[in-house]
Amino acid sequence: MGLRRLGVTIVCLAGLAALAFIAYVLVFPHRPPAAGAPPAKPPVSSAQTTAGPVTAKAPAPLITDCAAPGFETAATANGASLTTLAWAPFHRPETGWGIYAPRIALEIGVACGPQSAGFAKALAHWQGAHHLPASGQLDAATFGAMNTAWELARPFVRLSQTGVCPDPPAADQIAWATPAEGYEGKPVQLRIGALAAYRRLAAAARADDPAIAADPRLLTIFSGYRSPDSDAARCAKDGNCGNVTRALCSAHRTGLAMDIYLGAAPGYAPESSDDANRLYQAQSPAYAWLIAHGADYGFVNYPFEPWHWEWTGEAP
Repeated sequence: MGLRRLGVTIVCLAGLAALAFIAYVLVFPHRPPAAGAPPAKPPVSSAQTTAGPVTAKAPAPLITDCAAPGFETAATANGASLTTLAWAPFHRPETGWGIYAPRIALEIGVACGPQSAGFAKALAHWQGAHHLPASGQLDAATFGAMNTAWELARPFVRLSQTGVCPDPPAADQIAWATPAEGYEGKPVQLRIGALAAYRRLAAAARADDPAIAADPRLLTIFSGYRSPDSDAARCAKDGNCGNVTRALCSAHRTGLAMDIYLGAAPGYAPESSDDANRLYQAQSPAYAWLIAHGADYGFVNYPFEPWHWEWTGEAP
C-alpha cells in the first residue's frame, strides 16, 4: 500500500506540475518572434554589424567641475595638441583636433573646454573604461576607438562592411522637401520618414536656440537623396571618388542621408572639406545643437563632415 500511495502521489504531483506549466505558458507566452520581427528590446552595441535602425543612447552624465585637481599636466598637453597634433585620423593629414572636440566632449560626458583639467579627467575615465592608457590626453588610439563606435552607429556603414551597397529606394518611398527646406531653395528629396524626422529636428533646434532661428538658411538641406546614376556621373566627371570626401557607394543613395547647412567659413562652400571650413562648422551653434540633440531624433553624424547626418529610423 505504501508503494501504491507513493506512486499515486508522484502522478498527482506530475499532473499539477504539468497544469502549472500550461497555465504559465498561457499567461506568459514565450514564443519566438515572427520572421523578420525585431526582438522586444533590441540590443544596441557599437560593435553590432547589422544594418537595422539604431536606438539613440542617452548622453553620459556631464562632468561640470572643470578644475579637476591632478589633471593639470594632461590639460596642458591637450591644450597644445588641440592645434598642433600632426595625425591622419581619416587617412588624410590634419593638424590639431579642434574639429572633433565637440563630439569628443559629448562622448566622454564633459561640459568643460578641451583645454581644461575637467576635460582631461573625463577623458582619462573614458580611456580607462575602454582599456586604454588613462593618460587624460587625446591621442590617435583614443580617437580611433571613439571613431570606430561612431562609424558603427551608422547603419549604412555596418551594411557596407558586409560588402553590400544598398539599392536606392523606390519612387513612392521618397518625397520632396519644400523650397524653404532646401538650401537657397534647392530641390531636395528624402525618404518620407527621414524627411518627417528632419522637420521635427529643425523645428526643435529653432525653438531652442535663437542663434539658429535668426538665420533661415541654417539647418536647410543642400544635398539629400542622390541616385546612383547621378553619383556615378559626378565620379566620372570629377575623377576623385573612392576617398574620404567622396565614396564610390554613397550613403546619399539610401534617401536617409542629408547634408545640412551649418554656415561656412569665409570663402568656402558649405560642403568644402577643407580643414578651415570643417573647423568653422564644428564651432557653430547649429553643430553644437545637433551634436547634443541629433540622436534624440534618430540622427547620427559622419564625424569627418560636420554637415553630414543620417537618419537611423529605418534600414538603408
